[in-house]
Amino acid sequence: MVRLTCLLRRKPGMTPVEFHDHWRDVHGPLIATTRSGSYVLRYEQHPRPLADYTGDDDPGYDGITVQWFESLEAYQASVAEPDFAVIWDDVSKFLDVDSLVPVVTEAPRLVFDKLGLPAPEA
Repeated sequence: MVRLTCLLRRKPGMTPVEFHDHWRDVHGPLIATTRSGSYVLRYEQHPRPLADYTGDDDPGYDGITVQWFESLEAYQASVAEPDFAVIWDDVSKFLDVDSLVPVVTEAPRLVFDKLGLPAPEA
């Protein structure tokens, strides 16, 4: 199991509300409808709370996305699908692609859990 985690920053000129609306209502559903997205076992959006912004020009990150894949090969097959271009076209509409920070990692190791949640599957 591998995960693609990306730090996201909205495109310049886009408000936080516009960004979060597009991410939730357009981008997430788009991934679910593509062949490229069929490799994704789990897709998570971790949005920054709107109350945390100091203004529309706040330079911080706007959220984190996490995509789970069966293997590194499945991740690579996902981005190799021809319709990945459709996803990337949408990415360029609402994300500052120059500030994307993608990291591919193995399944998490549970260090501790004070909430009593189940351990992630390896």
